[in-house]
Order: sequence, then C-alpha cells, then structure tokens
Amino acid sequence: MPITARLRGVVLRPFQGAGRPVAFIATGVLIQLVVLLVMALPWMLFVPVSMAAVLLAVLVPLAAVVLSGPLLTVAQHDRFHARLGVDIPSPYSGRRPPLHKWLRSPQGRRQLMYHLLDGPLLALASAFVLLTWAAAVTAASVYVWLWLVPLDWRVDHPGYTTWAAYVTAAGIALLYAASWLSGALARLDTRAATVLLGPSREEQLARRVEALAESRAGLVDAADAERRRIERDLHDGAQQRLVSLAVNLGLAKATLGDLPENARRVIDEAHREAKEAIEELSSLVRGLHPAVLEDRGLDAALSGLAARAPIPVRVKADLPSRPSPTIEAVAYFVVSEALTNVVKHAEASGAEVTLERFGPTLLVVVSDDGVGGADPTRGTGLAGLAKRVASVDGTLSVTSPVGGPTVLTVELPCAP
Repeated sequence: MPITARLRGVVLRPFQGAGRPVAFIATGVLIQLVVLLVMALPWMLFVPVSMAAVLLAVLVPLAAVVLSGPLLTVAQHDRFHARLGVDIPSPYSGRRPPLHKWLRSPQGRRQLMYHLLDGPLLALASAFVLLTWAAAVTAASVYVWLWLVPLDWRVDHPGYTTWAAYVTAAGIALLYAASWLSGALARLDTRAATVLLGPSREEQLARRVEALAESRAGLVDAADAERRRIERDLHDGAQQRLVSLAVNLGLAKATLGDLPENARRVIDEAHREAKEAIEELSSLVRGLHPAVLEDRGLDAALSGLAARAPIPVRVKADLPSRPSPTIEAVAYFVVSEALTNVVKHAEASGAEVTLERFGPTLLVVVSDDGVGGADPTRGTGLAGLAKRVASVDGTLSVTSPVGGPTVLTVELPCAP
C-alpha cells in the first residue's frame, strides 16, 4: 500500500496545483478577448473603404482601450489576487491621478505597455496552452472516444487499438507538458505584471525609505515622550519624597535637642545624604528633559544650562518660532553634552552657544577657546552626539585643530 501511494504521488505530482494556473491564464484570455472585441467592433459593424474610415476604425477603438487602461489594470490586479493569490502593489503612493495626468505618467506608460503588448502576447501563448490541454485530454481519453465509433468501423480496422495506445501515450505526455507550460506561463505573467502594473524598483525603494523615515520618526518621538514621562514621574514622585525626607530630617535635627551625640551625628549624615540625593536627582531630571524646555522653550532651557556651567557660557538665540518638541530635545541634548565635553576635556576658559533658524533648518553652534584636538573616534562623546543628531536626519561637524578653538556645528531639520 505505501508503494502504491508513493507511485500515485509521483504520477500525480506534476498536476498538483495545476488548476489555479489554468484558471488564471483562461481568465487572462477572456480579458484580452474583450479588448480584441473592442478593437474589432468597427470592422464587425461596417467595412471601411476609404483611408479615413480605416484610420477611424483603428484609432477610435485603440483610444478606447488606452482610456480604459486604469480599469484594465484593476481587472488584472483582481485576476492575480483571485486566481493566484498574488497581490501586486498599487503603482501609486496615494490616489490614482486624473486620466490626463495618468497618460503622461511613467506608471501609465508601463501599464499601457502591458495592456497593448505584453498582455496580448501572453494571452496568445495562453490560448496555445489551453489548446494543448484540450488536445492532451482528448488524446489521453481516446479509448473513451473509440466506444462512440460504430462497431462496423472497429471491425474493419483491427489495428486501431495499437494506434490508440500510441495516441494515449502522446496525450499523457502532452498533459505533463501542458501542466508545466501553465505554471511557467503564470510565473512569466506574474513577473511581467509586477514590473509593468506595479511600482518600479525605484518607486519601491522610495516608498521603503519613506516608510522607514516615518517609522524612525515615530520611534524618536516615542522615545522623547518616554523621557518626558520619566522626568515627570521622577520630579513629581521620587524627588518630592526625597524633599519630604530631607525636611523631616531637618526638623528632627532642629527640634530634638536632647538626642545623644551618636544619634545626632546619624541624623546629620542622613540629612546631608538626602540633600545630595535631591541634587543628583535634579541633575538627572534636567538631563532627561528639563521642565523649562517644555514650558518656555529652547532659549530659556539653554540659558539655565549655561548658568549652571562651571565656566562662563554665552548663549545667543535667534528663534522666531519654536521647533518641534523632538528637535528641541535633540538640540538641548547636543548643547548639554557639548558643554560637558568642554568642561571635561577642553581646558577652556569660556564657551559660546549660538542658535539660529534658517527656514526649515535649525543651526546650533557650540564653540570654546580650549586646547582643541577633539576627535569623534576617540570616545569623547562626539560619536554619541552624531548618532543622536542623525536620528532626526541632522548633520554634525566638528572643527578642532590642536591648540583650539573647537567649533561644533549641528544642523537639524524642522518644519518652517
């Protein structure tokens, strides 16, 4: 029994799944027959005699086919989806353009090439394959047809069984050939339609880049929103608890005067640690997303950042309108990290931060009078800045000759 099942599988394997390609190419022949009927309609109604009549009989149906190109494209897309389960993407990124623009567009020209050239040729090949199927089925079942022949003819032709065996063998071979041809023609039609009825490779890449840019922008916005949430939670939760703890310890130190010296020392130490923890947490909160940045904008936030710097920092800002919250957060992070690098590595006596808005571009320049020699590849924090700036399609450049000065320039895109 297993041998019989295995043999049956080997014999029937070429025909497995052959029904869908056959139905697919048959539907394609029907669509092209409709187009052919439109082209032949004037010749069926009258016989053109003059040259003008011949031109009208050719050009008018051709124009009708051309103008119905978008409908033919929809029909072909439905055919691929229904018969093969193949979804050809729309050649347009949005709605289909009006007909006059569609005719002049590259997408329209590709579709017309399929409907007027590739489609008819593939339909002709499909008709040949369907005829092959018909001939193969007829030849493979020749013994059935012979039973319909009168008995006298079979008696007069005693060798018909031998010829029928040859015809049956040829019919079975044709069945295998027709099955292979159906699949090959369906694959060829799918390739041609994907290229001509769908977006080109350049358009697909452009859509992919656009989708990735939108996805990345969404991730950046989500990360910035998460930082703001963490900042609010720390400010309204943990920081307030630490402040309350520090106040209670201060009250305890001031009111409990009869405590032993060891207990007073412990309270003093805890009070000092609580105040230091509040200061560290405040610095952490400002580093995540300072509240002043959201409330008063980039100029005020950077002014506060400069006031807390251990070296003199001058801030010059020319911002007629506020950028998006994400761009503001990136600019703040860049300036904060850049000033940290100046304090740690530059040995500078002062720094300057300049912000200017040029149309859709926010220019951020941080300069110092330090020793120079900053290199993004040496782990000074500039590599991380470059990645943060690149996350919003910005650019970062550093000019830092040995001996100084160092100038960090950042360009961030923002809506005008």
